[in-house]
This record gives sequence, C-alpha cells and structure tokens, in this order.
Amino acid sequence: MPQTVLPIANGFYVSDSLPLSAQECTNWYPNIVQGVGLNQETLFGTEGITQLATTGVLDETNRGAHEMAGVPYFVNGTQLYSMSDTFVLTTIGTIEGTVRVSMADNGTQLMILVPGGKGYIYNHVTDVFAEITDTDFVANGAPQFVVFIDGYFLITTDTKKFIVSAINNGLAYNALDFGTAESDPDDIVAPVVFKNQLFISGGETFEAFQNIGGADFPFSRTGLFLQKGCFSPYSLVNAQDTFMWVGGGNNESPAIWALSGNSTTKISTTAIDSILSKLTQTQVAGIYSWVYANKGAYFIAFSLPSTTLVYDTTSQKWHERKSLISGAIGVSRISSVVKAYNRILCGDIVDGRVGELDAEVYTEYGNTITRTIATQPFQNNMQSVFFPSLELTVESGVGNAAVEDPQIVMERSLDGKTWTGAIARGLGKVGEYNRRAIWRRNGRAARFEVFRFTLTDAVKPVIIQLTANIIGGDK
Repeated sequence: MPQTVLPIANGFYVSDSLPLSAQECTNWYPNIVQGVGLNQETLFGTEGITQLATTGVLDETNRGAHEMAGVPYFVNGTQLYSMSDTFVLTTIGTIEGTVRVSMADNGTQLMILVPGGKGYIYNHVTDVFAEITDTDFVANGAPQFVVFIDGYFLITTDTKKFIVSAINNGLAYNALDFGTAESDPDDIVAPVVFKNQLFISGGETFEAFQNIGGADFPFSRTGLFLQKGCFSPYSLVNAQDTFMWVGGGNNESPAIWALSGNSTTKISTTAIDSILSKLTQTQVAGIYSWVYANKGAYFIAFSLPSTTLVYDTTSQKWHERKSLISGAIGVSRISSVVKAYNRILCGDIVDGRVGELDAEVYTEYGNTITRTIATQPFQNNMQSVFFPSLELTVESGVGNAAVEDPQIVMERSLDGKTWTGAIARGLGKVGEYNRRAIWRRNGRAARFEVFRFTLTDAVKPVIIQLTANIIGGDK
C-alpha cells in the first residue's frame, strides 16, 4: 500500500475553529533541509538550558541583560552583576525597582535605566558605578528607555520629548538638549536604532531621525514616517536586517510588525493576531522580546502572559516555547538572551540563575521539556477516511544512560478537542538505529483526523517526516 507524506512542519497555529486550533508546534521548530533528502523540512527540538552561575537568591529574577566589551551584565533582582569567562558573578551595584530595565553602552559606559525611575552608569575601565544625579537628566520628564547612537545616550521620556547625554558621557546632560516627535500627537513609547538611524515610536506611528550635527540639537527628522506604532516598549527589538515590535496603527488591534525598506510588513499570522486581540492593554504593554541565532536559525521571541511565540527568520514560521515551572507548563522561562564567551546566555524569570542555551542538552535546569507537535486536520473531502498505518520517521537510536529506551506518544482526535488512543512507540536504545515508530489500525474518521505526538524524554529530538497509508471512502 503506497505511503503518503503528511505535512507536519507547519509551525504554530490557532483558530476560532477547534479542529484548526488543534495544530501545534511546541518546543519544536521547523528546519529547512539543504540538499535532497527525505523531506525539505524537518523538526528540531529547541535548546535545553544548563546552569552556568547563580546569585543564590531565589527571588532575584532577571530584569535584563547586556553585553559590553565582551562581558555580559545581568540585572537580577535589585543588583547589577557582571559575569567572568569562568562564569563567576560579581556584584557591581544596586538597581532600584522591580520592572524590566533598559540598557545601552558606548563601549566604556553601561547605562541601566529603570523606566520612570532612576538611571545608573557603570564604567568598566575605571570600575566605577554611579547613579545619574545631574538634575537636567529629569528636567524634560521621567526617563523611560535608552539607546546609544553616534556618541550619545539617547533617552525617551514620559512626555513628547527625548534627550541626549553629553558626547560619550552618560552622567552629564543639558536641559536644552532635547528633541520632539511632532508628526503625530501620540505619546513617545520607545526608541530603536537601525542602520544608523534613530526611530522614535509612538503609540500609532514611528518617526525617523538622523544626526546632522545641529548646534541646538544633533538629531533632525529624515521625513520617513511609519503609520504603525508600538504598543509594547519591551517588544521593540533589532533582528538581523530589520527591527520588529508589537503594535499597530490608529484604531488597529495589536499585531507583530517588521520594518521592510521604508515601510512596515506584518509578520504575525491571523492566529497570533487573534491571541493578541484577547489580551488586555496592560498585558500587551508587558510583552517582551529576546533574540538569538544558533545553528543557522535566527529566532525572535515574543513572550506573552501564557506562551512565548518565536519567529524563525530562516523558515519564516512560528513555534511556541513553554517551560515547566512550579509543576505547570507556561511561558518560556527565558527572560533575556545575550551572546558572550562564544555561548548563548540567558537570564531567568524564576530565580537568579544564569543559564546557557545548548542544543546538546535536553532539559531546562534538569526539568522536563514537553515537546508537542500536532498536525492540521487531514480529511478526504469531508468523507470518511482510514489510516491503516502511520509512521513517524525520527532520528532513532537516541537512548542514553538516563533514558535507556525513550518513547514518543501518539494521540488521535476526531474533533480537535478530545484526544484518545495514547500509544507510545520507542525511539531506539543506544545504537538501535533501525528502530521505527509505526502505529497501525488507527481506525476510521467520519470527516477528519488530527494526530498529536508528544516527547518528554530527555533525548535528542529530531522528526524527519510523517507518512501514512490512507484509504478514502466508506470501505
């Protein structure tokens, strides 16, 4: 009986339709295969996390991370830490508050800004940490977010103004050195630097500026004006050859956008837009992002209250990431990501640990990673359909000392809501490379059928393709 290849690397999707919402891609990501193979797209498991260092304080959750001069810095709890290349954390100074921070550097000075609160400067050359006490720092409103461009720390405020520091000195300010975004009456949300241009986001628009060396103020409008604003200041992130954010235009529901040339492109799907539309304004404003590249893939993550949605620019598909936290599966526990010492380092939303993202590790700090992939509904013109056999082609023989005979579980659904027939198949003990994961006698579906596969064992996760024998009609 001929085998039919069933699409499985479709990524994340939800819908108001229960059957369509059954499609899932959690802690797997679609990977583009180069060259001719069984399938042009496979599924790789997301990285695990190992602990490199810890503050030792359970409630010191990560509020931000930044790399300066090759050294990573973390704000955990109320402390700023540096981490050495031997993974030792050193306390530098105290950062007030509990909210996420904004960070930027000029190569010598690192600024840590608490939105609506205080600002701090750490000079890694002199090893001096100091609060910004210049009264002109707050003369144009409460500082919110910081970027560095052309020798200046540029800071947005809670008014329609943004200010600059003295050249290469984040401790000194002049109250007269401010700019305004006036093309639209919306308030300033956050800044971003892209291709040596400054973009100031409002709630409904973006306006571009460049350094012209003006005597009164160095930055002037370029004339580039985007009719989409930012709803989530922490979501605004540089990503490869663009920047992305959660936002929209006047009277628009939130979506995820990217700059494309001199215009905007929506990268979120209708499924993601549907999720965002159900959040409160406060929840949308709290969405934060992190970004990293690994093994040819480039990931941009947006962490929502109940899940973390990740866009892979290589496959141009979305997947979910979820962590097991306090016995419940929710958002990814990653708070921020920074590259240093040839490692991908991450802060944690749970405690003061600093971890490393590692594709060769299959747990998060020893906690189980639940990996789930569910297909779209398969149907035969809404007539009955039979699946006499179903085979999941995986990288087999992946057993190890901790998990001798790893298992993957298949479930079926005829309505997209209820799941039955949980049956496990082995992925093969060490060296058992010919092991096959086959499910037979899968019964009859009156209209359509959805298959879900779940892996919880800590082994190398690779799914190559899904094939099935299919018989249509009422036989």
